[in-house]
Amino acid sequence: MARDGTVRETAEEVARFAADYKALREALGRVIVGQEDAVRGTLLCLFAGGHLLLEGVPGTGKTLLVRTLAKAVNLTFGRVQCTPDLMPADVLGTWMIHEEDGKRTFGFRHGPVFANILLADEVNRATPKTQSALLEAMEERQVTAGSDTFPLPRPFVLLATQNPIEMEGTFPLPEAQMDRFLLKALVSSPSVEEIETILERTTTETLPQAPTVLDGERVLAMQALARQVPLGDRARNWIARLVYATRPDTDGSVDLARRYLRYGASARAAQALALCGKVLALADGRAAVSRDDLRSVAQAALRHRIVLNFEGEAEGITTHAVIEQALEAVR
Repeated sequence: MARDGTVRETAEEVARFAADYKALREALGRVIVGQEDAVRGTLLCLFAGGHLLLEGVPGTGKTLLVRTLAKAVNLTFGRVQCTPDLMPADVLGTWMIHEEDGKRTFGFRHGPVFANILLADEVNRATPKTQSALLEAMEERQVTAGSDTFPLPRPFVLLATQNPIEMEGTFPLPEAQMDRFLLKALVSSPSVEEIETILERTTTETLPQAPTVLDGERVLAMQALARQVPLGDRARNWIARLVYATRPDTDGSVDLARRYLRYGASARAAQALALCGKVLALADGRAAVSRDDLRSVAQAALRHRIVLNFEGEAEGITTHAVIEQALEAVR
């Protein structure tokens, strides 16, 4: 694929992307047991250049997944343990007076957000003020402090974990911030067999370690290649109709959306579907997006972008059911 977006013979590039994707997946698999959806979502966000929200109860390996990814791709890693007393300056950084060799200077001290991979652990335990501090970093890859703007390193990926919103001591993320996450992956509790494997790996003298298989330069190259994959007219129309079907105020919306949704999916949902479809195609050794690629990522791309109304919550309607009905409507 040429840099201007035209298509040419790219068998070697596509094959190398698929091989590197597989190598990274296998590296994570040496440490992470199960959690196929969460691992796939992590890889999709890394190569699509987006952010991931991981939701699950404590003890399901969310933090371990993010730390393992940073080691496997040899990128700088920053971590923020979100608590109610966490302040925006604790995440972004602050202006401070530095003293060296008897001289004092006034400068900006970078916070943990200035890393290639940032883990915001239990993000919904931070207050809304601190949660909102990440909006600019997520969207524009920069931090503004006073009148100065500081670019974040590239690549920059935010991987946030959150406990289910029903748990005590949590603050629901605002809709504007939820929309900035490319995908939302649900992290399930391990099965009996997976618990046995976890015990086998983690209760011995040596803990499993993921090898380093990629670096930052290669990740950026794979991100650029993913954006060059063409999106056919049919796939583009399918994405647009799917997103449109989730909007309760349109003629093309499905019945569950009209009755039980307060907000439908935004244009960012369409972008997420397209980018993840391109990554999935390359990971499978193809240079064209299929509707199967798009269908397989639809739940993760839409579930956090549609909001139930009061009636939907009272009736026990799930976003999963709404998305499934929308998928049926655009078959």
